[in-house]
Amino acid sequence: MIVVFNENATDKQIQKVTEKLYDKGFDVHRSTGTAQIVLGVVGDTGTVDIRDYEVFEGVHEVIRISEPYKLASRSFKKEDTIVKVGKATFGGKQISMIAGPCSIESREQIKKIARMMKKTGTKVLRGGAYKPRTSPYAFQGMGEEGLKYLREAGDMNDMAVVSEVMDRMDIIPALKYVDMIQVGARNMQNFALLKELGKIDLPILLKRGMSATLQELLMAAEYIMAGGNHQVILCERGIRTFENYTRNTLDISAIPVLKKLSHLPVITDPSHGIGIRDKVAPMARASVAAGADGLIIETHYDPEKAFSDGAQTLYIKQYEELVKELKIIATAVKRTL
Repeated sequence: MIVVFNENATDKQIQKVTEKLYDKGFDVHRSTGTAQIVLGVVGDTGTVDIRDYEVFEGVHEVIRISEPYKLASRSFKKEDTIVKVGKATFGGKQISMIAGPCSIESREQIKKIARMMKKTGTKVLRGGAYKPRTSPYAFQGMGEEGLKYLREAGDMNDMAVVSEVMDRMDIIPALKYVDMIQVGARNMQNFALLKELGKIDLPILLKRGMSATLQELLMAAEYIMAGGNHQVILCERGIRTFENYTRNTLDISAIPVLKKLSHLPVITDPSHGIGIRDKVAPMARASVAAGADGLIIETHYDPEKAFSDGAQTLYIKQYEELVKELKIIATAVKRTL
């Protein structure tokens, strides 16, 4: 349920309604960045008589939301949410790039890649410190030491940094180093982790699970938002289908669908979505044409020697050329990159 106020509603009128909702045991979330103040009411609202709230001064209307996700719904907030990560913005007219290696391998490796990414205008550096791998014998990441190297590389090149956490215990060290926390596909429905991320004041990059529906992705976002953190970026990273030529099937159609259902920014990860180096650029171009608010792409100066995911990682020159192409497409769809 949402309560929409008149544009001239006073703080006193809004507070009066808010207090009554709290007294009835509901969680109340106030939308930001909208012309009209909207309260998202979370709880068992099925038995509520909406007329009890429509009679309050300053209230324009009370609407029941049929979707199970309330705060992530476009009904709760009509305007696009814009999430800022350092100097990058996700949502609105701007398209932002996130790039870097799959894994942080050494201090020199991440610093070298960061310098190269800065030259392309990329504002957010990615790098894995905790690596969820299918094989227990594969490289598992450098942990907190890797996060230190990532932070150093970001600071030296005036870039924000993002890295993935795998467990609630990883959040505390991550908070010391990163500007955005990534939730990987395997953890999209790790609800204990999502609840903890809802308590922090840091943007969250939420990747779609490899077999998750769009509603399940939005419900995962709802877990984070229900905790009070509305800085969520949705990421389509490919789903598992019957096709086995590519690593996954990048669901380009998810972009316009999610942007209709939700106000949250939507980006894509064509590196994991396709899993084949020479197919990453076409999927990136298609993503921007379909309305993506950004891209996260794996890059390395020597992908053949990368500790992980080398087959899907772009050479720096390939990435540089891709950025030039994406700027042209962005202009065609009346956006900027």
